[in-house]
Amino acid sequence: MDALYIALLISILFVLSSTADAEIHYHDFVVQETPVKRLCRTNNIITVNGQIPGATLEVRDGDTLVIKVLNNARYNVTIHWHGIRQLGTPWADGPDLITQCPIQPGYSYTYRFTIINQEGTLWWHAHTGWLRATVYGALIIRPKLGSTYPFELPKLEIPILLGQWWNGDIIRIQNQVMFSGGAPNISNAYTINGQPGDLYRCSSKDTMKFYVESGDRILMRIINSALHQQLFFTIANHKLIVVGVDALYTRPFTTTTLMLGPGQTTDVILVADQAPGYYYIAARAYESSQNAPFDPSTTTAILAYRYAPCSSQIGPQLKPILPTLPNYNDSATVTAFTSQLRSPTNVSVPTDITEDLFFAVGLGLVNCNPGPTCQGPNNTRFTASMNNVSFLLPQTTSLLQAHYLNIPNVFTTDFPPVPPLPFDYTGNVPQALWQPIFGTKLYKLKFGSQVQIVLQDTAIVSTESHPVHLHGYNFYVVGEGFGNFNPGTDTSAFNLYDPPQRNTVTVPVGGWSVIRFVADNPGVWLMHCHIDSHLTWGFAMSFLVENGPEKLQSVQAPPLDLPPC
Repeated sequence: MDALYIALLISILFVLSSTADAEIHYHDFVVQETPVKRLCRTNNIITVNGQIPGATLEVRDGDTLVIKVLNNARYNVTIHWHGIRQLGTPWADGPDLITQCPIQPGYSYTYRFTIINQEGTLWWHAHTGWLRATVYGALIIRPKLGSTYPFELPKLEIPILLGQWWNGDIIRIQNQVMFSGGAPNISNAYTINGQPGDLYRCSSKDTMKFYVESGDRILMRIINSALHQQLFFTIANHKLIVVGVDALYTRPFTTTTLMLGPGQTTDVILVADQAPGYYYIAARAYESSQNAPFDPSTTTAILAYRYAPCSSQIGPQLKPILPTLPNYNDSATVTAFTSQLRSPTNVSVPTDITEDLFFAVGLGLVNCNPGPTCQGPNNTRFTASMNNVSFLLPQTTSLLQAHYLNIPNVFTTDFPPVPPLPFDYTGNVPQALWQPIFGTKLYKLKFGSQVQIVLQDTAIVSTESHPVHLHGYNFYVVGEGFGNFNPGTDTSAFNLYDPPQRNTVTVPVGGWSVIRFVADNPGVWLMHCHIDSHLTWGFAMSFLVENGPEKLQSVQAPPLDLPPC
């Protein structure tokens, strides 16, 4: 264990010693209501600085960000810096009522944090209700000065943010879903960098166009910022060389189709090696749940070669080429993609597991009296849970404040390490197990613990693929499979040599994923499904990671301007 402490101390001292090259980046985020026209109509939506997506933040490893967020909107808001480990700065993580109380209308809060040993593509988004439908942007971390990418330097870099669009106020839509107990309204469109693309009404002239020249090597930084939907992504007639996921480098491999769950990022190299012309960049739903309503439309942008015929000369024969996308429920393509992900070299996977956890995850149903608040299947309301606990946010203070200040009666630390009652997780689930209990339960981890978590999908409503995000940590994905996890046979197939690292894992439909990490970051850290309707229904839990023996391994006092509760 001493080696872990020394390694962390060396890491922090290394960052401090390199401050001569590091920069401090100051930004002002004004959260405001903005009229935006899409799909032939104008909606007033919540934005940052009047933009959708918001500003792309570009930094280097070792830099510090100081971002003042002024809330001029009518809703409470927080901002989460998705994938930033927040070593030593857990108060800046951002999830509402987990690490802070929300920034109320008319108030401000300044987030301060340093990038420590991270490179690649991350993003930022609102973490209050469903506001992240329109409040989001890219966060690009380049190598330190004097360092470079572990691949040939690209000529261009293009951030691509995939999103969802609703013709309406997203918070009113959320409130209606929570009132009715039913499924959420499907979106009216998907978007690429805020634009639906020319397969939708009233959208052709604003379709995003990315201009390249023949022979260019382009680093595309692709982010799934959609609220509820996993998405397939492809580019007509072009191959994609995957070089990173979730701001972690991968062993390069070539594919034509990506699948990203909400919250996930993928970096790819594209070589402009086709005949000069126009090629659609396209994304549409991957929907693994049976009989679930979803938006079947396709969003597009255009990869446009310079010196191709100008747009005024485009006739039917020169229209952009539309790629073939997988079927909506093509889980085989998803597995083929995720199974190729590897770390670029041999890595130090935790092997002396001290916390062996098993989380059964998925949706549930709560019985209710027929009426307007009972619009789920067969007189029920939708809910969601992990190990039969549907997570409730605290009401009076944040979990991190309650932990640091020893405020009683805010949470308990009895989250179950395994399902209270084992069952056939992906088979016929007894009706008695459909309804979870509700609570604000945390699981306590000692500093330095080596943690393994089996994330097991369940069939209570329907088996379904879930993108599960852990705040404050990266983790190794050492194994995945279908059916019920069997420790007697599945453990021997774990990849302990070069498994990929992520901060958001895709749990296979009707299957399981196993992740490992070292609990080296004290604080209160949320784990949740990044499909926001599932999070709202209670698909979440939090870890309380205890302080280490040294000051640098402890949660420090909260900032003086932390928003009041």
